[in-house]
Amino acid sequence: MTDEPDGPDPPASGPPERLSGLPGMDLVRRALEEARGAARTQGKDVGRGRRLPPTRRVAGAASRRRWSGPGPDSRDPQRLGNVTRDVAKKQGWSSRVAEGTVVGQWPSVVGHHIADHATPTALRDGVLSVSAESTAWATQLRIIQAQVLAKIAAAVGDGVVTTLKITGPVAPSWRKGPLHIAGRGPRDTYG
Repeated sequence: MTDEPDGPDPPASGPPERLSGLPGMDLVRRALEEARGAARTQGKDVGRGRRLPPTRRVAGAASRRRWSGPGPDSRDPQRLGNVTRDVAKKQGWSSRVAEGTVVGQWPSVVGHHIADHATPTALRDGVLSVSAESTAWATQLRIIQAQVLAKIAAAVGDGVVTTLKITGPVAPSWRKGPLHIAGRGPRDTYG
């Protein structure tokens, strides 16, 4: 009775014979090229680990247009909102679009109750300037400033508006003309 293993021989450690003469990095490069070639022949997308969709060939229609079929495809009509969002993201305009949403859609962002009494005037570096119609509304908005910021963050995302600068109505100015002299003006000559 001989002592032979019942199964196939265990694999030998080390490179295959066709690659055994290559030194270090050349061996690695060659093995990688062979693995990529084998993956391509199996229809896999090399480098991503996914399979490529099978290509259908129709006899005599080499230059014929292929239709997308019943499933969703990038060639299908897309919603305008999705396309513009993708373009804005690729161009790096997402923050500018979010800023425009805060100012342009103010009533839907903060609600009609607040929007009826306050309007945004400027948005620079995360500071939103809001003008209230009265000093009472300016005070009220300062009190609920955290809730207003939370509504804005929920509508357009965090970090677009970090602080609010709330001002009341502008008082009339007594300054007349383009030039101004410091001081109390004509009132300091009495008495």
